[in-house]
Amino acid sequence: MRQGSAKLALLKLKLLAFILVSLVSISAQKTEHYNSPLYSPKKYDPTQTSSSGLPDALKTIGIEQKLGAALPLEAEFKDENGKGVRLSEYFNKGRPVILAFVYYECPMLCNEVLNGLTGSLKGISMNAGKEFDVVAISFDVRENEKPGLAANKKASYMERYGRPGTEKGWHFLTGSQASIEAATKAAGFGFEWEEKSNQFAHAGGIMIATPEGKLSRYLYGIDYSPKDIKFGVIESAENKVGSAADQLLLYCYHYDPATGKYGLAILSVVRLAAIATLLGMGAMGFVFWRRNKKVSSSEFRVSS
Repeated sequence: MRQGSAKLALLKLKLLAFILVSLVSISAQKTEHYNSPLYSPKKYDPTQTSSSGLPDALKTIGIEQKLGAALPLEAEFKDENGKGVRLSEYFNKGRPVILAFVYYECPMLCNEVLNGLTGSLKGISMNAGKEFDVVAISFDVRENEKPGLAANKKASYMERYGRPGTEKGWHFLTGSQASIEAATKAAGFGFEWEEKSNQFAHAGGIMIATPEGKLSRYLYGIDYSPKDIKFGVIESAENKVGSAADQLLLYCYHYDPATGKYGLAILSVVRLAAIATLLGMGAMGFVFWRRNKKVSSSEFRVSS
């Protein structure tokens, strides 16, 4: 009877492991595609003809990944209070920096980028100013003479973020043409002024940089998964932040530079499933061995 129960339990355990691996495989088959010119991770080909229907400006702008490239930490900007700062001031605190290139008078896309970022940050337990910093840099040189714009923008997003005490983790900068060009070129962020619409044409996305100021992750579009941001921060911090559970979960995911997202790493999940199965089998074997030992001891005492 006991042997039958042990075999049934072992069969259930194997079935559970099989289901887990199957679900992982199905989930991993899901892929995402970026068809919008505003959100695509690739660099646009300026030789593309106008028959595509894209505005001329969109043919020469985009986000070109420069993973591992160093940001110009000596570049000088103004913070939201109009105080002169160097970019290095936000990279000497031992924590990663989430970087967003926007301009504060943008009528649409920049607000969506910041809204998406703020909403995603509200979905993770980490706090700005503790595990990471957020730095928004305006690429509109005209806003360098309007520090009030940056101050108002910060106040708006601090209210939206809704976590008192994190004010020192958010920074809204403006700068000169030289500083803006140095930062955007280093990050691979392209933009262009469009006379017809009287606004900048640019792509949507954010970057994550290491505490040393090197670009480590690119996330595209305006809607960022909290998981992707959290994993990006953990990896950019060289696994110095995040709980043990976060580290274990991160082991099962892999960053895909082509999509700017984290997807399931099947091999890692299968390894964990196999380890879990072996541990479960070992635990069950130990339990049944203890039970059999107790029964044998009882039978021996009775016969004695």
